[in-house]
Amino acid sequence: MGGGLLVAGTTSDAGKSVVTAGICRWLVRQGVSVAPFKAQNMSLNSFVTREGAEIGRAQAMQAAAARIEPTALMNPVLLKPGSDRSSQVVLLGKPVGELSARGYHSGRQEQLLGTVTDCLAELRRTHDAVICEGAGSPAEINLRRTDIVNMGIARAARIPVVVVGDIDRGGVFASFFGTTALLSPEDQALVAGYLVNKFRGDVTLLEPGLEMLRGLTGRRTFGVLPYAHGLGIDEEDGLRVSLRGAVRESVVAPPAGEDILRVAVCAVPLMSNFTDVDALAAEPGVVVRFVDRPEELADADLVVLPGTRGTVRALAWLRERGLADAVVRRAAQGRPVLGICGGYQMLGERIEDDVESRAGTVDGLGLLPLRVRFAVEKTLARPVGEALGEPVEGYEIHHGVAEVAGGEGFLDGCRAGSVWGTHWHGSLESDGFRRAFLREVARAAGRRFVPAPDTRFGALREEQLDRLGDLIEEHADTKALLRLIEEGVPEGLPFVPPGAP
Repeated sequence: MGGGLLVAGTTSDAGKSVVTAGICRWLVRQGVSVAPFKAQNMSLNSFVTREGAEIGRAQAMQAAAARIEPTALMNPVLLKPGSDRSSQVVLLGKPVGELSARGYHSGRQEQLLGTVTDCLAELRRTHDAVICEGAGSPAEINLRRTDIVNMGIARAARIPVVVVGDIDRGGVFASFFGTTALLSPEDQALVAGYLVNKFRGDVTLLEPGLEMLRGLTGRRTFGVLPYAHGLGIDEEDGLRVSLRGAVRESVVAPPAGEDILRVAVCAVPLMSNFTDVDALAAEPGVVVRFVDRPEELADADLVVLPGTRGTVRALAWLRERGLADAVVRRAAQGRPVLGICGGYQMLGERIEDDVESRAGTVDGLGLLPLRVRFAVEKTLARPVGEALGEPVEGYEIHHGVAEVAGGEGFLDGCRAGSVWGTHWHGSLESDGFRRAFLREVARAAGRRFVPAPDTRFGALREEQLDRLGDLIEEHADTKALLRLIEEGVPEGLPFVPPGAP
């Protein structure tokens, strides 16, 4: 059985995904066979594995960091919110139904512990090490009884825990101490120490506090990671974490043509897979921004309607905001619009939805000649094809089935004038196709924009993952981390009162 480590966090967005990916990349560069794992993920950003399983994009990114193919074993439970109180439950890559938060935590979650421990055990049998990512905070005492992703999985698998804290938010010492002190003695026995994330300034000023923390808790700090601009990777949710900002900061080349292209992405409710536009922002001279007002579309050369977990709800939101009318007007003027997945469905003539929203028949924007019917069975696929004379790869995650009745073919979807639509996520990561598409957009928008001939999105992503590995290698005690992964929890870790109530 290979070694293991759980990367927990004092809060959501403390940096668990980044640290997990960084450790995976550092280990694989040392010749260690490593896999990522997250027992339960809540995210609208998902990915389809080669065997047709849906998992969180963060775990797919971490698999890339480990230089292996992602599988359903790496994220056995995925929750996809459909509202503030309910989520679709995806088990081992396949949807198994909708559950309220209360229903999930009232029994269903506990039933899944055996499944997630089996998946982790299988990964540990086939790899030298498995780096697990927690969720939220391990000290959520109201949810501890049903926890399967933080101390629940650590206890079941007997693996050590390192807690990550975001010092940029402030209060990191209190967060480390409080997180530890709110755990039961049995859980505390697995917490080996801490990792400070997003530190700015002179680390020698922090060191006295770290020593005092060790005196209070009996636990060491395994490293202080500096604040690093542009570490945009595929995390769970939140616009600021995607790759687009990172690439814009790292790409210093000027536009290849005389003009830039402005891309406006409508920030619809329950937006999913907003990482689709990261590849656009990777291009020198392309500026991507998320918008929620019609006036923000005025100077856009391309408007993108992205994917969403609630197509009918997002369509109503576009109409309430006046964005729908603005999109229809620009299409009438021959100005480019791209719809992806749910955005593609909204561009059609009619939507019949008795599955996702149960709203029945709803009129679409009428910009593409298609009708959409929502099926109970979800389409999960990794298609390969050709468009605009270039090879394209993508992935599909949708309940909507589109019946196209005209227009020009475009991937699996269609094009009518300056309006394009497809169910394919990730297609813009295909470099040749992206450049051809941007040339079409520039022509329709009347811009003298020229795509750079040498932008390779896959290489940019690899550079980002190497930067994460560098952070761990240069700023963490890697010998101590490796010892922890190989040998397990140190003996004699003291109890910090009061413990769990």
